[in-house]
Amino acid sequence: MSHNTRRRDILKGIGVAGTIGVAGCIGSESGNGGGGSGSGPDVLNVIGYPESGIQLFRDYYDTGGSQDIIVPDGLRDGSMPGQAGNDMANVVGTAPAAGGPSQEAFNDLYQDEYGETPGVFTSQSYDSVALLILANVAAGENSGPAVKEQLRRVANPDGEEYGPSEFIDAVEAVANGENVNYQGASSATNFNEAGDPASAAYSIWEFEGADSEAINTLETQNFEGENPDGAGPAADESPGGLGREVLVGILLPETGDLASVGGPMINAAEIPVKQVNDSDLDLEVNAMFEDTQTSPDQGVSGAQSLVSAGVPAVCGTASSGVNVPVSQEVFIPNEVVGCSPSSTALSVTNLEDDDYIFRTAPSDLLQGAVMAQVSAERLEGATASTLYVNNDYGQQLSERYTEVFESEHDGEVLNQVSFNKGESSYSNVIEQALSE
Repeated sequence: MSHNTRRRDILKGIGVAGTIGVAGCIGSESGNGGGGSGSGPDVLNVIGYPESGIQLFRDYYDTGGSQDIIVPDGLRDGSMPGQAGNDMANVVGTAPAAGGPSQEAFNDLYQDEYGETPGVFTSQSYDSVALLILANVAAGENSGPAVKEQLRRVANPDGEEYGPSEFIDAVEAVANGENVNYQGASSATNFNEAGDPASAAYSIWEFEGADSEAINTLETQNFEGENPDGAGPAADESPGGLGREVLVGILLPETGDLASVGGPMINAAEIPVKQVNDSDLDLEVNAMFEDTQTSPDQGVSGAQSLVSAGVPAVCGTASSGVNVPVSQEVFIPNEVVGCSPSSTALSVTNLEDDDYIFRTAPSDLLQGAVMAQVSAERLEGATASTLYVNNDYGQQLSERYTEVFESEHDGEVLNQVSFNKGESSYSNVIEQALSE
C-alpha cells in the first residue's frame, strides 16, 4: 500500500499549567495469595496487544481460569473487559507513567485540547516531539546528524529548565543559542548513552469492569537508572536561528493492533507542534504523519516516505516489532533520528545505531523487573507462567520477567509460551501456559 505524506491539521487553543512530580511505592495487596484456581501457576503474565488480547481473554475465561493475571502496557485498553465479556477483575497491569516533573502541566494541556484524560504513552509522545523540535531549532537546520548532536544538549542537564507549559520560551531560548534542560512529562527525559531514559515512572493499574472503559491507577513509582542525569555525546553549542521551517515526522499506529492507544499518542504528539505554530515565534513546524498500521512493512514504507520528504527526525515508531526494522532499514542508513515514545524491547537498546535511535519510553529491562516485583509482592505469587506474543517485545519481556522473578523474588516460572497475533483461538496455548 502506498503512503501519502500529509500534514495533520493544526488546531488552536493550547492551555498552560504548573508542574508537579508523582511518586509512590509498590506495596503488598492481597491477591489470591498464591492460590489462583488451585492448579497451575499462581500468576499468569500475558504479554500482547489489544486486538489479539480480546480473543485470548475470551478463551481464557471460557476455561474457567481464575489465576491472578499481570499484563504490561501493550494490553492497557479500557474496552477489553467489555469486548472479552468479563470484568477482568483478576487482572492487574503495569505501564510507563507520566511521572516527570512536568506531568501535571502536560495533563492540563491534553485535557484542554481534547477534553479527556491522557492515556498510556501520551506523555512520552509529547516529550518525543517536543525534544525533536527543540533539537532541530537548536541545530538551525533540517539535518539528522545536526539534530542528533543537539538532542542530549536540550534534554540533559545543566541548562535552564523548561517544561511543557514553558515550551515556547524553551524554543525561543534554543533559537537564541542558549542551553536548555527540558523537563518532561513522562520523566526528566535525560538520555543515557544508549539513548534510553535515565529514569522512568511506572503505574500499577486495573480495569474498572465490563460496563466501563475506565482504567484505575492504583499507584505510581519512580525508578532511576545508574546515571539519572544521563550520559552520552552532545554538541558544545547551538547555532539556533529563526525565520525557517522545522520538519518533524510522526510515525505511529492510527490503525492495526495498536490503534486504540495510537490515536491518543498521535494527539499528544501534535500538541507541541500546535504550540509553536500558534505562537508569535518566527518559526513554522511542518509535522508530517504516516500510519504504521502496527505492521513492520507499512512502518518501513511510511518511514521511507518521511525520509523522501526531507524529515530529519521522527517521533516513532510505537511497537518494537516495527521500530527495529524501521530503524535498521530506514532511519540509521539515512542518518535520520528516531525517537520512539513506546517501543520498549531490549533489542532497541542493542541496535548498532550510530546514536540515531532514542526513546522516551523506558526499556523492558525495567518493566520486566517491575512486573516481577508486582507478581511476587502485590499478588503474592510463588509460581508464574508467561504467555507472550511471538515477537521481540513479547519474548524479551517474558525472559526478563522470568529472570527477575526467579533470581530476585525466589519464584518459579513454570512455562513460557508464545502465541501468534490474529489467531481465531488461543485455547491450546492457554492450556500449555496453565499446565503444571
